[in-house]
Amino acid sequence: MKPTIVYGIGVEATIEVIGGKWKPIILCHLKHNTRRPSELKRLMPTITQKMLTQQLRELEDSGVIDRTVYEQVPPKVEYSLSTYGRSLEPVLELLCTWGEEHIDRRKTQFNENIILEHTEL
Repeated sequence: MKPTIVYGIGVEATIEVIGGKWKPIILCHLKHNTRRPSELKRLMPTITQKMLTQQLRELEDSGVIDRTVYEQVPPKVEYSLSTYGRSLEPVLELLCTWGEEHIDRRKTQFNENIILEHTEL
């Protein structure tokens, strides 16, 4: 028998799956395109290869991304949002919109010099 898991509120279960610095960013990059690990690494230059691999494995284990391996030489691996992962798209959109508005607020109210490289990933 599996142990009972207790969450105080539903957002705890969400954070368990997509929480952390890198997972939401990875998911946003996969929202519109299937990506190879090297593409994801290029899009997130400050993530280490070890961390990228770990985060991809965790997202795959939770069922929100699919990993496709092409049997060729050299081997080719691609990641995409799973059908289940697509259910996160509204959440990701809200996070992106909130972040863009937050950046605008910081620029306006605090005169911060902030560059947003991508508004649609």
